[in-house]
Amino acid sequence: MEKFNLIQQKLEEMKTDIEKFYTKEQNAAGSRLRKQLNEIRKVAAEIRKDIQNIKAERKSKGK
Repeated sequence: MEKFNLIQQKLEEMKTDIEKFYTKEQNAAGSRLRKQLNEIRKVAAEIRKDIQNIKAERKSKGK
């Protein structure tokens, strides 16, 4: 759950940069957004790996 909360926090932090990039047309905000999205991608990959490990562990316990 901690990693999921981290993703939510990152999305909240991105709100101002999203507005700056799309509404105010500030290119620097776009660079920050790409960096933040890459961080979210990394955390999401970790979550996917954790899920696979938990599923495999549960499956092995069930046999």
